[in-house]
Amino acid sequence: MKIGIVGAGLVGSTTAYTLAIEGLAHEIVLIDINKTKAEAEADDITHAAAFKQDCKIVEGDYPDLHGAGIVIITADGAPNFKSSRLELVSGNTKMFGTIVPNIARYAPDSIIVVTTNPVDVMTKVALDLSGFPASRVIGSGTVLDTARFRALLGQHLDISPKSLHGVVLGEHGDSAVVSWSTACVGAMNIEEFATTIGKPFSAQSKADLSSEVVQIAYKIYHGKKATYYGIAGALSTICKAIVKDEKRVLTVSSYHHGLKGLPDVCLSLPSVIGRNGVISTSLPHLSEEEQVALQKSAALLSELQQQTPQMLKTA
Repeated sequence: MKIGIVGAGLVGSTTAYTLAIEGLAHEIVLIDINKTKAEAEADDITHAAAFKQDCKIVEGDYPDLHGAGIVIITADGAPNFKSSRLELVSGNTKMFGTIVPNIARYAPDSIIVVTTNPVDVMTKVALDLSGFPASRVIGSGTVLDTARFRALLGQHLDISPKSLHGVVLGEHGDSAVVSWSTACVGAMNIEEFATTIGKPFSAQSKADLSSEVVQIAYKIYHGKKATYYGIAGALSTICKAIVKDEKRVLTVSSYHHGLKGLPDVCLSLPSVIGRNGVISTSLPHLSEEEQVALQKSAALLSELQQQTPQMLKTA
């Protein structure tokens, strides 16, 4: 499949490298306002891919997206924030006013995958600007947060994260909901299993782990001024589900209409992902506390998403 990536910074270039090495694309088009950097990244990744896969990687412009099955938006017009990803809404919304219409024009049959922050809000902006059906506009959402949750659970229990099931829902951000009530391993509730093997969770250890899931991105950011390996892994996982029509359940962000107790909003819920994008979405049976937290997360995101049309008018 031909895949376009808008934004050749650390996230875009690392994602291009990952997709090329994993053999998920026969051609990758890197688009960036800094064409010299995009060309250099394309050359470097081409040389790396030569050891592993046959993949054409080129620097290009929007017309070169013709025929792309997936277009990933990693570009960030305002990458720095002090305390919350939500600070980035205005600048990135205005930037999308140029990016998304060009994607819709030159790759009208593509699936748009958004990872620009705040990703849930930007997913709604991309949906509005593209005119695509909701199934073909996907945010990376809490796919990475969910992986972090499983990784931390695996460390505590000394079990492979691949054998653990646990999800993070709602916003990819501070109001994310770490769902302990649905987490399990070996068809057993995660807390019951932990007690059985002599590694029980206390209320404090659960709170600490939940906090780390949500806050660790800030720790990474302050330590190295960027995060890119984790999100590249999340994006390649989403793309693989699409390219190979895996029908895999991933906690992507997409537009939800008419879900009980939630406003119409883009946020992350477990969704089946295949060749045509989002096939279906489920709202898990959550604890009362988690349900309330998800409603609060949805209300926060809904309020912000309702503000973006006015931002586009003043761009």
